[in-house]
Amino acid sequence: MKQISLATTGFELVTKRTRKREFLDEMNLVIPWSQLLGLIAPHAPAGKTGRPPFATEVMLRIHLLQQFFGHSDPAMEEALHDIPLYREFAKLDAGITRLPDESTILRFRHMLEQNDSGCRGVEKCQEIQDKHTGVGWEIALMPGKRKALDKTNASHALTDRIEKIKFSIRVNVGHPFRVIKCHFGHRKTRYRGLAKNTSQLLVMFALSNLWMVRKRMIQGLAA
Repeated sequence: MKQISLATTGFELVTKRTRKREFLDEMNLVIPWSQLLGLIAPHAPAGKTGRPPFATEVMLRIHLLQQFFGHSDPAMEEALHDIPLYREFAKLDAGITRLPDESTILRFRHMLEQNDSGCRGVEKCQEIQDKHTGVGWEIALMPGKRKALDKTNASHALTDRIEKIKFSIRVNVGHPFRVIKCHFGHRKTRYRGLAKNTSQLLVMFALSNLWMVRKRMIQGLAA
């Protein structure tokens, strides 16, 4: 029988609707939970022996909390014990007998790093090409390829001009960097190794995109 918590029995104090709660409520509405869980499910541990694993959605929500507030694995474990709002967002029941420890949080992060990443170049993503057969992709060249262009060659010179036009458009997307630095507090790398930091940045930039359009998405849901 689960222990009943005084936090949810009617004895709780009336709390102010803080900016942090407002933020988490908005992100909870706009994050595509079912699609993300569908991608992660094939790689989630089965837990056939030992203690039953935490639900994949719980661990995903904890992982995103780390990205929102810049917590390391040990700090995230402590925050789950200290901050009821985090437990609420992570869907951890009030009467739960244990919380994910830092090792559990680390293993879930490693699982994501090993299996769930973005494509680098649409030509490598057959699924995207199949869904958008009529699209002419105008993706900017990698810096190394652009640097290798021979400007004395008319064709290469034209390509370079086109790349400059692309850059003038892309420069407007610098706002996500401000979001992850100022709102999510990511001002320096947390992990050792390019793979781990790349995985974290992919998650944070996806979240920043959702954060920037959250108002329009919420209005659409309310319509």
